[in-house]
Amino acid sequence: MPIKELDAIDMRILQQLQLDGRVTNAELAERVHLSASPCLRRVKHLESSGVIRGYVALVEPAALGLAVTAFVRVRLSQQDDRHLAMFEETVASLPEVMECYLMTGESDYQLRVLVGSLAEFEDFLRKKLTPIPGISEVTTSFALRPVVYRTALPVG
Repeated sequence: MPIKELDAIDMRILQQLQLDGRVTNAELAERVHLSASPCLRRVKHLESSGVIRGYVALVEPAALGLAVTAFVRVRLSQQDDRHLAMFEETVASLPEVMECYLMTGESDYQLRVLVGSLAEFEDFLRKKLTPIPGISEVTTSFALRPVVYRTALPVG
């Protein structure tokens, strides 16, 4: 659904659902100043049109012992479609990789990797990442602490 088809009520619905995906329809309707039936119809439409992709629980990484966040920049030796696809397919299968972006500039990709310790990161690097064919350079920076972390998109 193009942004031009989203009105102010849709934006308020999205804003509220991003704050609390478990809100009841009745509470959501009250928050966005609608009655329950039209609110539910709008939510269903936002879901079916792909604006709302799904619902998740946000888990605290430290509660699972995942204390190390690494930002890894990867340069490939060749940037043809075959090498890009091979890298992307392999990286998508690694559970430690939380995000991966194709980049412009000095590196071809940037990854956000989450592990429990520096030893686990070394293991990830040596046994999973660097064996991927076509990698020519890997540079890593470690996060000391998060300053801003948002999951909600800036809506209206």
